[in-house]
Amino acid sequence: MDALTENWDLILSGFGWTLRLLGASAVIALLVGTIIAVFRVSPVPVLRSLAAVYVTLFRNSPLLVLMLITFFGLPQIGITFNNDIFIKTVVTMGLYTAAFVAESLRSGINGIPLGQAEAARSLGFGFGQTMTQVVLPQAFRNVVPPLASVLIALTKNTSIAMAFGSLELTFRSKQLLNEYATDRIIIFIAIAVCYIVIVEAISFGAAMLERRWRAER
Repeated sequence: MDALTENWDLILSGFGWTLRLLGASAVIALLVGTIIAVFRVSPVPVLRSLAAVYVTLFRNSPLLVLMLITFFGLPQIGITFNNDIFIKTVVTMGLYTAAFVAESLRSGINGIPLGQAEAARSLGFGFGQTMTQVVLPQAFRNVVPPLASVLIALTKNTSIAMAFGSLELTFRSKQLLNEYATDRIIIFIAIAVCYIVIVEAISFGAAMLERRWRAER
């Protein structure tokens, strides 16, 4: 237990770092993913093609490879992100996860009856207005569980940042294991509990949001 009582501040620090990585990456993923999803159903062929290329490229590329490109490849062409580990990690994970958000949201858009968009157009709405005022609000309601799963996967992916010097939970667990090898079980349990808390919070929030939206129908 000494590993926990003497280093509780380190664990809380790692927990905070993980939450920061998750929150910032999730914001980027949701914003970019929504734009890509709209492009995927756009009437403009060029936008549809660009979005398809984006999704294919990021979904089929391992996150670790993308992190290596961000940390060691982009600086070779002058893109350094001010050498900020947090920014590099958040941008990479956000853009990577955006591809999965886009596909989840596109399935929600495709689940909206075609008559909804046709009714909006008959009222004089353009494509942008139809998407923002009619289609997207309903699409988000349809894909709450899939989006929650994407965020849970993102939570797990934050551990990859350990390899690049990010002081998140996995980094702290490795640090503690090196110093307190005999307490490895209790350290693993403590770190696992932190991840479980995050995952359960996401699941609970998604369930409450879905329940609320269903009650409003």
